[in-house]
Amino acid sequence: MTLTDSIKQEAAALGFDAIGISHIPPADSIPLPLLDRLREWLRQGYCGAMAWMSRDPERRADPRRVLRGCRSIISVGMNYYTDRRADEEPAHGRIARYAWGQDYHHVMGPRLDQLAARIRHLAPEAETRWYVDTGPIMEKAWAQQAGIGWIGKHSNLVSTRFGSWLLLGEILTTLELDPDEPAIDLCGSCTLCIRTCPTGAIIEPYVVDARRCISYLTIELPRTGEPIAGELSSKLGNRVFGCDDCLEVCPYNVEETATADPAFQPSSHTLAPALEECAGLTESEFTARFRQSPIRRAKHAGFLRNVTTALQNASAADRHRPRR
Repeated sequence: MTLTDSIKQEAAALGFDAIGISHIPPADSIPLPLLDRLREWLRQGYCGAMAWMSRDPERRADPRRVLRGCRSIISVGMNYYTDRRADEEPAHGRIARYAWGQDYHHVMGPRLDQLAARIRHLAPEAETRWYVDTGPIMEKAWAQQAGIGWIGKHSNLVSTRFGSWLLLGEILTTLELDPDEPAIDLCGSCTLCIRTCPTGAIIEPYVVDARRCISYLTIELPRTGEPIAGELSSKLGNRVFGCDDCLEVCPYNVEETATADPAFQPSSHTLAPALEECAGLTESEFTARFRQSPIRRAKHAGFLRNVTTALQNASAADRHRPRR
């Protein structure tokens, strides 16, 4: 068994559903046409208030500036799909699937740390650095290079096996590992995700204006509780944390595989949260309820703003509902 095979076997044993490896060439040029695309996206202002995205884009596009001597990236994915369905009643809020269970940073992080330790046991000379969505790594691009899936027109990764429901992490290493074949873009002429987006945030294939994206508006918008401006607030519907619309319509979700990992199973607070009850949460109650949840990211003020917007939308929908 090669070192590459041993690492993949260790990753599978730790519960990672998808594992792939990409090669970082030693040349001076930044690998992949990443930097120009990132710079243009930033120049257009599509990052909104996410100022951290604009810090040192050269480093973000080149893993060798993150880990000196980086030769390979081990990309991993965890399937978070469950066979449950969100409650569509107006009195309930909608939460993105990835936030139904525990915070994926806390689920994947310890496993990546264990995998990095096992890699160093297999190859003591190896240097490693791992991230779960928090480092200066363009993880979707490298996951595509590693063959895990391709970046769809909604800018999220799509897998032929797991559809749109993979959470990503990666380990950078100085080891020279055997790379996998990059994934091929299979979106073809399909534009379902673009046509489905409630706010028109996918302004062209593969380009998302975060300022219009419901996930940005309900999670990343400065979390001080200020109202969501303009016509966008009415398009949020009953979504109080994130949005899955562009993911749910993807044809590659036809044969969804439900995860058996208990960490991603929903609770009553995330599958069908009652809006009126959520509106009355104190800050301490919010913190206690979502202590292990990604929903903490919205903070108390931001979450209440989202809930208030959802209640207003429900009231407006009720006023316009035909009466018998």
